[in-house]
Amino acid sequence: MSKSHKWTHHDIPDQSGKTVIVTGANSGIGFEAAKALAGKGARLILACRDRAKCPAAAESIISEHPNADAHPMHLDLAELESVFRFADEFRSHYKDLNILINNAGVMMPPYSKTRDGFELQFGVNHLGHFALDGLLIDLLVNTPGETRVVTVSSYAHTTGDLDFGI
Repeated sequence: MSKSHKWTHHDIPDQSGKTVIVTGANSGIGFEAAKALAGKGARLILACRDRAKCPAAAESIISEHPNADAHPMHLDLAELESVFRFADEFRSHYKDLNILINNAGVMMPPYSKTRDGFELQFGVNHLGHFALDGLLIDLLVNTPGETRVVTVSSYAHTTGDLDFGI
């Protein structure tokens, strides 16, 4: 690939036979990633908090890619019990996991806590995904071929200052 080539979704290699989980797949980056991977033949698990928007996202992906294999599953990263349920349900249907895209997140919500008592943004964006990764890591390690964990973040970290003198 030349330096002048701008990478696009067309550059994604064939993903046929690969199982991919995308958290927060009902909108934004997660939805676009899921749609692009569907177009390349991946079996998609759309892991979403909103029980109505997730099936609608899967239907939208299938309408654009009629052969898409897209399955909505409920996952609320603000509730560790939901993370455990999701991992158990995923394992009951799938034996391999090729790609885990940790995309779901909240940004600057009013101060509140997760059901488990953690500050909401830290609980959802970090602890929920950390728990999910830990519960599925053995599938990633034992799936034949290359596997990946992709964690999506933002540029928001560049705007803060840490005072280590406190």
